Amino acid sequence: MTRIIAGDARGAAIAVPPSGTRPTSDRVREALFSALESRIGLDGADVLDLYAGSGALGLEAASRGAANTVFVERAPRAAKLLRANVGAVRDRLGPTRLRATRFDVATQSVRAFLERDTGRYDIVFADPPYDLDGDEVDVVLEGLVDRLRPVGTIVFERSSRSPEPSVPDGLVLDRAKRYGETVLYFYEPRVPDEQPTAPLQGLPFGVR
Repeated sequence: MTRIIAGDARGAAIAVPPSGTRPTSDRVREALFSALESRIGLDGADVLDLYAGSGALGLEAASRGAANTVFVERAPRAAKLLRANVGAVRDRLGPTRLRATRFDVATQSVRAFLERDTGRYDIVFADPPYDLDGDEVDVVLEGLVDRLRPVGTIVFERSSRSPEPSVPDGLVLDRAKRYGETVLYFYEPRVPDEQPTAPLQGLPFGVR
């Protein structure tokens, strides 16, 4: 069990699937959302939460002001629990916020979703299993290039033991932050005439 950290639904209990998922720790969530709120804000944002599990990241965003949140979780049991967590957060939102907030849960694989989705998002969370194949990570990042708005952000969570993902042509790696065994990679859209930079492997974690 975890809880929403801040916002209108602060304190709402979020149930975690008993196995097969790895919820982001409160410490990492707090740091992640502090970074997002200082950069682009969350009020009225359209959010995509991939490999959603309990939905903690997307629900935290909704609590802090996001208007539309889409969750993608392929495991039926986890998706059922996620829908219950959506209900718990909805119950904490006041009438005004509730009318202005939308939640959707897609029970399918991330790759299948991205092949069909035509939405555009301000913030994308991707928290796949740490053992997800690196080639699959690259495919997902490539599929997100056209899903991101011009000032949007992708936050990709990986193990510190996993290789740094390759950066597709349409994105740039803004920074990577390490928290114990977790690394958060922040990607932004590439400015049209911006030239690719050299790989960042081997540099200290922190703002790059």
